[in-house]
Amino acid sequence: MPSIFSRIVAGEIPCHKVWEDNATLAFLDVRPVVVGHTLVIPKREVDYLFDLGEDEYASLWRAAHVVARRLKQRLGCERVCVAVLGFEVPHAHIHLIPAQRMSDFPWPGGRPAKDEVLAALAAKLRD
Repeated sequence: MPSIFSRIVAGEIPCHKVWEDNATLAFLDVRPVVVGHTLVIPKREVDYLFDLGEDEYASLWRAAHVVARRLKQRLGCERVCVAVLGFEVPHAHIHLIPAQRMSDFPWPGGRPAKDEVLAALAAKLRD
């Protein structure tokens, strides 16, 4: 069964498109965390971002770069924050969230980790 994003790409479900090329599509999120919250997706349905081929992956991030610059210029925001969560819709996508301050971005942060815990984890990931 096609994802909701594949149905948007196919024109079965309308969207508020802000940018498009042959491989990617960017449209406004229907449940924005702030005004201008935009989703950038590959047109080909791939569930997990890191399962995209190298060319598709690069194309997706190039599109995100173009759209983020446009959001910053046209909305006058200080920054455009980025989130890739990967669980909400089984179709790789990037959230672009215009922000004036850190509190505009829904990032709760975490508790400080102990240095020895970080050192052990870093060693595990390196080896």
